[in-house]
Amino acid sequence: MTQAKYSLDHIRLRLNQLDDQLLNILSERRALSIEVAKSKVETAKPVRDAAREQELLVKLINNGKEKYQLDANYITKLFHTIIEDSVLLQQSYLQNLVNPQDSRQPLVRVAFLGSKGSYSHLASREYFSRKNNELIELNCHHFKDIATTVETGHADFGVLPIENTSSGSINEVYDLLQNTTLYIVGEMTLPIEHCLLAQQDIRIEDIKTLYSHPQPHQQCSEFLSHLDGVTLESCASTADAMKKVKALNRNDVAAIGNSSSGKLYGLQKIQGNIANQTENHTRFIVVARKSVEVSPQIPAKTTIIMSTSHQAGSLVETLLVLQRYGINMTKLESRPIMGNPWEEMFYVDLEAHLDSQPMQQALAELTKITRHLKVLGCYPIENVKPTSIDLEV
Repeated sequence: MTQAKYSLDHIRLRLNQLDDQLLNILSERRALSIEVAKSKVETAKPVRDAAREQELLVKLINNGKEKYQLDANYITKLFHTIIEDSVLLQQSYLQNLVNPQDSRQPLVRVAFLGSKGSYSHLASREYFSRKNNELIELNCHHFKDIATTVETGHADFGVLPIENTSSGSINEVYDLLQNTTLYIVGEMTLPIEHCLLAQQDIRIEDIKTLYSHPQPHQQCSEFLSHLDGVTLESCASTADAMKKVKALNRNDVAAIGNSSSGKLYGLQKIQGNIANQTENHTRFIVVARKSVEVSPQIPAKTTIIMSTSHQAGSLVETLLVLQRYGINMTKLESRPIMGNPWEEMFYVDLEAHLDSQPMQQALAELTKITRHLKVLGCYPIENVKPTSIDLEV
């Protein structure tokens, strides 16, 4: 048996020292990212430079292989996270320059669906942690309550889930956007990790009632289809489902939710990864009473709603306008117009800055050929796509 060169205590001590050095280096790197943002204010360069990012990753991978025997995938994963953080830091800095009133607001009130531990609550915390805001958290029981709380000034922002990679669009939220006076000022995507949670380590076969929000029921439909004799009960949020299971304190009930949130309510995971899709994500939008200015150096998204005439090809005509001006459409959703049978409102997400010349020209043309058109908001794209490189370098 090979004798260890160092004792376990000595190894752990050295690991702790290295971890502390890593934290110090990462802190210094973050500070330099802000200096980069300041220089870009003077040069008006965009935040992202794909060529520079690719060059950096290739150099790091080659150095990692030759000098330190590090795997290319390991280096890529690590620096994708570092680059993403740097991009978001720079975007936040530039956004504070064009929206100084927001930077002077360290304490913000945020309305979201459900109780502490719901996915909307987790999304709210993650989004505003990037802004270094301290939160006053206002939990609501319905999507409409979130909008009303912000519209009446009782909250500064509202966080609403709008689509999921498994269950699709959340129609209730799209319908809400038809009549609200609020603007979309931000977005974020949250990984959704559905688990089966219970008060104790029970057998799945013993479950008689399963509590959750209707969306997780849809997103886990394949798993649920194999459960015999289980009644599905809907709650206002996954957090409310966990609270219900905690209060019942029985060995025949369970909830669907996030395992970390389950610990807040004294629940334990009895089965994980129960969603239909392994890569399960929900996109959330952030709404406010006033729109935000978006720095022209930041990738932006503009969301509009519009209704077209009943003539054949009317929708195609609007899409051709976007094509003509080179504007990429990332989402097209249709919903019935309330009170107008057989008429539909179209929701369109566009990768374009509202103040850009192509976007303004497109809006001018669309206004002429649509029956109704409204800009719901222009906001930074904060879903940072990983830099694409060939790992065979």
